[in-house]
Amino acid sequence: MADIVDIAVSAGAFKTLVVAVQAANLVDVLKSPGPFTVFAPNDDAFAKLPPGTITTLVQNIPQLARILTFHVVAGRWKTSDLQGITELTSVEGSPIKINLAHGFEVKNATVIAADIEADNGIIHVIDNVILMG
Repeated sequence: MADIVDIAVSAGAFKTLVVAVQAANLVDVLKSPGPFTVFAPNDDAFAKLPPGTITTLVQNIPQLARILTFHVVAGRWKTSDLQGITELTSVEGSPIKINLAHGFEVKNATVIAADIEADNGIIHVIDNVILMG
């Protein structure tokens, strides 16, 4: 099995996320043993951001790193582990709302592919970039 980064690279639907993780110097962290749960916005999710947002973030590495680490939770959280859980704390430190009442929602995003196993954690693909606050 591959790690979180290798899976994101090989999937082909996470080009923007991979570039952002590289720019923020988070590759080594996401290749470490973890385990981590990553709520991974696909390229379509990043495309929903206002024009110029990604360029601005790549030029502001601390803010980019903060947003990316908001998408990561310590531990291996499969959908079945989240039953009855309404909130997780991100690696960034802010809470992430979890709602399994009608599908699987994470803050303002819907999980469109859940429980993708990696050597060092779990990936849940989401349809929006989530932001703190």
